[in-house]
Amino acid sequence: MSELDLNLLRVFDALLAEGGVTAAAERLQLSIPATSRALGRLRRAMNDPILVRAGRGMAPTPFALRTAPRVRSLLDEAAALISADRELRIADLRRTFTIRINDGIAATLAAAAVEATAAVAPGVTLRFVTEGTESIEALRDGSIDLDIGAGEIAAPDIRTTLLYREQVVGIVRADSPLGKHRQPTLAQLCRYPHVSSSRRGRTRGPLDDVLEAAGLVRRVAAVVPTHAVAVLLVATSDHVGLVPRRLAERYGSGLGLRWFSIPAELPEVEVRLFWHARLDADPAQRWLRDTIRGAL
Repeated sequence: MSELDLNLLRVFDALLAEGGVTAAAERLQLSIPATSRALGRLRRAMNDPILVRAGRGMAPTPFALRTAPRVRSLLDEAAALISADRELRIADLRRTFTIRINDGIAATLAAAAVEATAAVAPGVTLRFVTEGTESIEALRDGSIDLDIGAGEIAAPDIRTTLLYREQVVGIVRADSPLGKHRQPTLAQLCRYPHVSSSRRGRTRGPLDDVLEAAGLVRRVAAVVPTHAVAVLLVATSDHVGLVPRRLAERYGSGLGLRWFSIPAELPEVEVRLFWHARLDADPAQRWLRDTIRGAL
């Protein structure tokens, strides 16, 4: 490991992110032979192949996958240390930020964030990844730079700020009989089949508690993993869907949908931005957090 230096770790990070020598060389603005030689040095220093042939491409070894988050974290800390007392030139910034986000939020926030970022920092890449286990370890080990989602994370080393509060609204096809009502009643909602959006396959939510208190029950005819799938299903059926209001406002009319408020006291969803404390003062990440907030 004594052969390793910061530049080699950057090569390791690029190789794992890009999955091959050619793409990594392009990202690092190095020649392919130079990147290939760096891979050879990494293999000797780490005593591991790092990348192995898999069909027509390359696949990381288990060791490389385990090591990648730690290397990413080290690079982030090094970048923060080097730039701590320097003025950040956003136009010259060359960096990839990995942001974990769910599809209901990504459909509206990602476009705004990409547009705002590209306007002033053409060298920045925003890499959005879907929610999985939602573990905070991904923030700690550097697998992701930011986490955008609902709920709270109670940990002393995790920072957070509120982005906005989101309403859940109903959607139906514009030519649905239910779509003719400015605000359907709960009883009218229960006359049509519903589609539920749940990564965990749940059919019950806050609306069901309201309906139960009113002596009503809805029929959930389909459960899909994302709000995006729910929107597409509603657009081609007589189902009722519940989605974030921003999603319905942005894409509803284009897909031939009508959205309406639910006549019940449903809890608002707090959409928050999370990051690790070690990146609190990193100028580049601080700029990105401010840009995302401003894009809203």
